[in-house]
Amino acid sequence: MKPILKLTLVLVFFFACTFIALKVSGLLSIAAIESWLVYAQSLNVYVVAIIIIALLLLDLFVAVPTLTIIILAGYFLGPAMGALCAIIGMLLAGLGGYWISSLYGYVLIDKLIKTESEKALAVSNFKAKGAVFILLSRASPILPEVSACMAGMTKMPFKTFIVCWLVSTIPYAIIAAYAGSVSTLENPKPAIYAAIGLTGFFWVSWWMFNKATSKSTRATTSVSK
Repeated sequence: MKPILKLTLVLVFFFACTFIALKVSGLLSIAAIESWLVYAQSLNVYVVAIIIIALLLLDLFVAVPTLTIIILAGYFLGPAMGALCAIIGMLLAGLGGYWISSLYGYVLIDKLIKTESEKALAVSNFKAKGAVFILLSRASPILPEVSACMAGMTKMPFKTFIVCWLVSTIPYAIIAAYAGSVSTLENPKPAIYAAIGLTGFFWVSWWMFNKATSKSTRATTSVSK
């Protein structure tokens, strides 16, 4: 198995386990989150904002339904404030994943990858495709946190990471928050369309990237022969 794949699968497994645990426990179910926000709204709009940011930051440690939270942010806070809180929360999660993994990721790398040549190969593999991985990571609830951790572990330049993270995060937050702001319990269609559209866009982009990469690999192989 490729060294980079080992690291990725371990991180995916960790976040998947937290997602399943939360699903089973019901602690962070959609119904529970919505009830918190309804109660927070009765207190102060800034309490709602803090809860949204905290939930999205928590996504760094346990897999939470990010897209649904952003849509709820738009519903409870409006498009502008909802998007701003979502961007802040996801930015903090990304920065946390990058810096924690940059400082302590070597522990996981040393456990999974034994030789220096394999470690160098893992780093070079992520550097080659890491930017695209981050840009398209919103295709799945778990991939953004995995990509931030991988960027930190492999010492991706911070400037490259933050630019890719923001390019991926800002439009995503704006679209989802706006959809939430124009949705109601009687008419949830904008939120549903936004969820389907955003997820579909990123999955199609992944498919196109993989197709282009496979074609390039086949062309390189045929030339070398």
